[in-house]
Amino acid sequence: MKGKLLSFTLFGESHGKAVGVLIEGLPPGIEVNVEEMKAELERRKGIRRFSTKRRESDEPVIVSGVFNGFTTGTPVTVLVWNRDADSSYYEEIRNTPRPGHADYPAKVKFFGYNDYRGGGHFSGRLTVGVVIAGYFAKKLLERFGIRVRAYIRRIGPVECPQVEPEELFASPNPYCPDEEAFERMLEEMEEARKSGDSVGGTVEVVAINVPPGLGGPWDEDIEADLASAFFRIPAVKGVEFGLGFRFAEMRGSEANDSFVVRNGRVATETNNHGGVLGGITTGMPLIARVAFKPTPSIYLPQRTVDLERMEEVELRLRGRFDSCIVPKALPVVEAMVAFVLADHLLRRKAWEGVVR
Repeated sequence: MKGKLLSFTLFGESHGKAVGVLIEGLPPGIEVNVEEMKAELERRKGIRRFSTKRRESDEPVIVSGVFNGFTTGTPVTVLVWNRDADSSYYEEIRNTPRPGHADYPAKVKFFGYNDYRGGGHFSGRLTVGVVIAGYFAKKLLERFGIRVRAYIRRIGPVECPQVEPEELFASPNPYCPDEEAFERMLEEMEEARKSGDSVGGTVEVVAINVPPGLGGPWDEDIEADLASAFFRIPAVKGVEFGLGFRFAEMRGSEANDSFVVRNGRVATETNNHGGVLGGITTGMPLIARVAFKPTPSIYLPQRTVDLERMEEVELRLRGRFDSCIVPKALPVVEAMVAFVLADHLLRRKAWEGVVR
């Protein structure tokens, strides 16, 4: 993912030797704690009974860019070895693309040379590198008091009521601040798991203490950069900011956020706009929602095509699958928000050094 000052590149495949990330543009002097990084990677594993039975230790190995516990200002490379991949079953289905997966378009795109095991480079396994990049971005944002947190807003038909930022950041529940809604979400995920099916959901992410003035028009638009980042996450199919699609049902008199003065600073009385106007942050909490489709790998029979014989066949998958990826997507969504904010913050600081 390419920002103007910060960027990261993912490498590896789901069943290859390792996955990882190359991060460029990080300033020197960011303190790095490997145990904290590992804790973020543990969050990516989600809720065990709804996640794949594949068990990876996810031990990050810092190859470059960190010395004596601090970033050096040179490119940072971190890899994570794959230790528990089982590729045997993927040989059986290499010519029968799984519905909902990238198997078929990837085969066409790469002329059949793609690594088809476990989805290869298209696998959610690659989000290990996203979370690592987000860890470094969060450490940078910490210096300016900016915090990012995501929670499960919806699983299937079960929705968590709207949560105020203060309540979200104070909640001890790592998945959803509303305990009653979370229990019903667990029931929905369990029902999908037991039936051999899967279920999708929505993640809401909130960033607080974001200063006004980040972003800009057109190619500087911070909403556009965030939306682009979100859609790079596997299984994401929808993005909205603030009230999102609800704006289409409203009048301007209902939708507009009145400006007020609070504690000597300009704010808005409501936050329908989700912290961004004209592609620029307003200083209000940044709020976005990201919709995830159900995991395509399910145990129920599905129709597909045998690409060798060019005939329709029934596919019954075996293997280790997630029945719901939404819980494990929380640190991934946070990572994308943190990385985009960090890139825009560095741009803003460069201007401040000239203008002020």
